[in-house]
Amino acid sequence: MKNVVAGKKRSPNRLIVDDWTNDDNSVIALSHAKLEELQLFRGDTVLIKGKKGKDTVCVVLADETCEDGNVKMNKTVRKNLRVRLSDLVTVTCCGDVPYGKRIHVLPLDDTIEGVSGNLFEVYLKPYFDKAFRPARKGDLFLVRSAMHPVEFKIVETDPSPYCIVTDDTEIYCQGEPVKREDEEKLDDVGYDDVGGCRKQMAQIREMIELPLRHPA
Repeated sequence: MKNVVAGKKRSPNRLIVDDWTNDDNSVIALSHAKLEELQLFRGDTVLIKGKKGKDTVCVVLADETCEDGNVKMNKTVRKNLRVRLSDLVTVTCCGDVPYGKRIHVLPLDDTIEGVSGNLFEVYLKPYFDKAFRPARKGDLFLVRSAMHPVEFKIVETDPSPYCIVTDDTEIYCQGEPVKREDEEKLDDVGYDDVGGCRKQMAQIREMIELPLRHPA
């Protein structure tokens, strides 16, 4: 009798994160075989679940260079999911994502230093125009335009927590820029984020952290 537990297979929608150089923050890529296995079609909107309860929505594309057990995503998508390369994520069909009535978008303060002009006209309008991009409340996205990339945060979506931005969606971008340090606090990495290294982490704590907190 075979040991079923020892040979337990990973769920087909649990995929290993692989790097992608595509600048588009709205897309991920799977192999043709994986798309077929998950009964997905190119252009479908999918829900990706990462770490710490984080999830996002993206459009799925096919990539011939993607291995069947992997999912390709760029650095911005990985950051939104709080995952790193080789982490596992879950990819499922999102069904019918509602069209957005309104989204509120603000830039990150350290990316607009020295930027002049209207952020909506120069960055946001060209980025969203006729692209039908999914938007997830709380996500960051990077827009490369006018030789100066600017990072934005989706502060709110209506409906919430995600929607498709159409030409009829109102894009509201008034308000104070998001402070980078506030965003980084949400992304702090602790000991619990380092997997498979409990013994080593305990040694580091004993050698470095405890003497700093409790000097003799």
